[in-house]
Amino acid sequence: MNEHTSRPEWVREGQADEFATAYVKGSEALPKPSARFVKRKERSVAEYVEGVRNNDRTILAQAITLVESNAAKHMETAQQILNELLPYVGKSVRIGITGVPGAGKSTFIEAFGQFLCEQGHRVAVLAVDPSSSITGGSILGDKTRMENLARHPRAFIRPSPSGGTLGGVHRKTRETMLLCEAAGYDVILVETVGVGQSEFVVRGMVDFFMLLALTGAGDELQGMKKGIMELVDAVVINKADGDNKPKALAAKEEYNQFLHYLRPATPGWETKAYTCSALYSEGIEDIWRVVETFVTVTKQSGVFDTRRRHQLKDWVYAMIKDYLETSFFAHPLVKEKLPIIENHVMSGTKAVTQAVQELIAAYESR
Repeated sequence: MNEHTSRPEWVREGQADEFATAYVKGSEALPKPSARFVKRKERSVAEYVEGVRNNDRTILAQAITLVESNAAKHMETAQQILNELLPYVGKSVRIGITGVPGAGKSTFIEAFGQFLCEQGHRVAVLAVDPSSSITGGSILGDKTRMENLARHPRAFIRPSPSGGTLGGVHRKTRETMLLCEAAGYDVILVETVGVGQSEFVVRGMVDFFMLLALTGAGDELQGMKKGIMELVDAVVINKADGDNKPKALAAKEEYNQFLHYLRPATPGWETKAYTCSALYSEGIEDIWRVVETFVTVTKQSGVFDTRRRHQLKDWVYAMIKDYLETSFFAHPLVKEKLPIIENHVMSGTKAVTQAVQELIAAYESR
């Protein structure tokens, strides 16, 4: 080593010039690196309840995660939290929003939500994303699709993967709705994937159900399922701006003619079509007036409260079905036999009916 070469500080005096390492006495006193991951302290039920009531967004998000979890311990804690919060729920307006892909649901919800926030309302958006067939997680990420609304202090957005649930609604959406109501959000918007099937699931958990449609109603009406049209309380034709506005107005008339011959989804309420431009926030205020009128009319007639009571009853049956399905596929014998029976059915060596009967017999054998 020449005179221009600097020796590392840790090389002891008198040590040879070649590169080497040496054990230095006293190195045990050096501080140990801090742990990279620190396990989060588990909150008590009381802490969750207090946090949700105070609209602590972090605690609200954690409570929703508990509700969505399938772990037995989490489910038990979640139910205790919900029971404690029951006196504070049910005071919001629940609005379901569906529509074909490309109808501009996210753009509409952002414009609608921002308008409501500026009017003094507190808005929770339960945006149900399509689920990835590979990971099972959300594909679109509504917080990135609704950037402005996500930053608003009076709004809360919770994207959840649909998990393949019919109607594109997460099976725990009802519980999430209650948590948001307990946190003080007075308008709950539930966005669905809009796959055009089983939207009755959404209808069964909201007060007002809205279908977002596009222009060119003549073409859309040919493929529109009558069943979906009979579930909605309003049809909103989006993108009514620029050169598209005359087409949107024409589509509105076509929808109104079609809706006139359908039985309304809500007794005492006439379902109509409306136009708006979510991109330019035009017609958004008119849509909210329609919702306000709907709430006033249905509360006066008693339909609003009757629907809420029936929804609670439907929720009971939905939870029973969910429990039975989970219990069935978690049964050890069913898990053992299912792959074998699947192969027999696919190879044609066993009838489907017989295969199902064998699985049910295995499940009931306990």
